[in-house]
Amino acid sequence: MMSLIEKSRETVEQLLARRFSIKTYEESRQYALDLVDMHLHEENPDRIDECIKLYTEDALWEAPARNVIYRGRETIKRMYLRVFQSAGGITFYPVERFATPDRVFDDMWVKFRIADDGFENCPFSVGTQVKMRLLHNFHIRDGMIAKETGYEIWLRDE
Repeated sequence: MMSLIEKSRETVEQLLARRFSIKTYEESRQYALDLVDMHLHEENPDRIDECIKLYTEDALWEAPARNVIYRGRETIKRMYLRVFQSAGGITFYPVERFATPDRVFDDMWVKFRIADDGFENCPFSVGTQVKMRLLHNFHIRDGMIAKETGYEIWLRDE
């Protein structure tokens, strides 16, 4: 088991290399949690290339409430860059996260102001302050994110 300091220094490449040394169910489950944790920390405009390395080449990203599906790393990257530009003052409030070796569920509240039109099929107009309940279902295949589904409940934050 890695110490907190060792884990905080782990790079994307080191994390991905670790997937080949997993031997037990618990190690596999912990790896899935670490993969998603790394993904969520790298999910920002300055680190997007590192974030995208955590996806399989054929990954799917979907948000059923907005009826959108993105296929492949480059398409997912372009979507993220548009979303980053459109979510002003974003703040995350974790609720819970749990995993099996091939699934991770992450539940959180997200607050932001819609600053641009980067959310495809967005239910609110630019300028709206949003409070969203967001449940992610990550499918893990060969130690990478193969599918990410974001179940979004959009609310006005007044």
